[in-house]
Amino acid sequence: MTKNELPMTQKIEYRDGEIKVPNQPVIPFIEGDGIGKDITTPMIRILDEAVEQAYGGEKKIEWKEVLAGQKAFDATGEWLPDETIKAFEEYHVGIKGPLQTPVGGGIRSLNVALRQKLDLYVCLRPVRWFKGVPSPVRYPEMVNMHIFRENTEDIYAGIEYMTGTPEAEKVRNFFLNEMGVESVRFPESSSFGIKPVSKDGSERLVRAAIRYALERKLPSVTLVHKGNIMKFTEGAFKNWGYDLAESEFKNDTFTWRQYEAIKKEHGEAEARKALLDAREMDKVIVKDVITDAFLQETLLHPYDHSVIATMNLNGDYISDQLAAMVGGIGISPGANINYRKGYAIFEATHGTAPNIVGTEKANPSSIILSGVMMLEFLGWNKAADKVLYALEKTFSSRKVTSDLHSMMDGAKLLTTTQFADEIIKNM
Repeated sequence: MTKNELPMTQKIEYRDGEIKVPNQPVIPFIEGDGIGKDITTPMIRILDEAVEQAYGGEKKIEWKEVLAGQKAFDATGEWLPDETIKAFEEYHVGIKGPLQTPVGGGIRSLNVALRQKLDLYVCLRPVRWFKGVPSPVRYPEMVNMHIFRENTEDIYAGIEYMTGTPEAEKVRNFFLNEMGVESVRFPESSSFGIKPVSKDGSERLVRAAIRYALERKLPSVTLVHKGNIMKFTEGAFKNWGYDLAESEFKNDTFTWRQYEAIKKEHGEAEARKALLDAREMDKVIVKDVITDAFLQETLLHPYDHSVIATMNLNGDYISDQLAAMVGGIGISPGANINYRKGYAIFEATHGTAPNIVGTEKANPSSIILSGVMMLEFLGWNKAADKVLYALEKTFSSRKVTSDLHSMMDGAKLLTTTQFADEIIKNM
């Protein structure tokens, strides 16, 4: 029986809000462009070894390659074939290497297209430090955050009109003549962008973040926004987040908004007592911070924040800054998830690095750690823990690929393949 003829029982299913994982699930994977081939193969080797060691042959991943990017275009004439989308819909969980945005391909971004087509509304980026990895901050071990970035609205909705086009002129005339907008400084030469932020989209993101915090017994969810300026988009995101926490999760959360209300009515001492009581009851503390202040806070006292819920553009900035604090985006994992339908695509978060393709210099850690996230999503935590242990042991022994080697004194330089071999040896 070939992989394409696997029985229905091999498919991951999603029923009644729960993922059902067979012992030999089919996992679609996209190799990726550029260094995708260099890093995807070792990731598969490492995950297979971890699953074998953890479960002694009882569990096994059946890998199924699907096409996207240059490899897809060369084979089919399409950058993102319908068959690839259908495979992720059918099998629910998959993983991908980095994809290059096609020039003149009619697609703004293949990554964005995948997220939009499957409505993968959460971009989940956990950030933690591994012992031995060089960091620009003094106490990187204090960084342990989980970013929930909204994946389908805000700037990803892509509503833009270039100055000089008929569309931009229509928007300009509408704003100036019908809406009475007077704040456009140079209307004749302005391009226009519109960012939709909805109540439904905000609620489902914050709901996922709070559930994640509760399931993992994490202490807080921070709503990050620029609501002091954009009151009806980002400010509304904050308010909708608080509304959701105080209604759907009223027995499991305590919000800063509630704290301020108690303080106003009964005084600061009573508000502090309510906060301490909530912490003793292991309630998730839901708070909010303005985006620019949050970027500063993550550097000064990162331990104050655990789960982060934010909109698309803010999440982009935050994800990359936090990744830099623990060693760079090369060791930063990510996932795009639809918790309502059980779809999840895990991914390398960096680019295609065409200048080092085939040189054995690529660091596969990002996609390996994304594979760890995938194992955890499947409930295969024993295998996930094996990879994490082996990876940290490898970093601690100062045996690394060229990107980290250049920043570490006394480190041993390994090729991509040798690095994967070392991780497997350390299991």
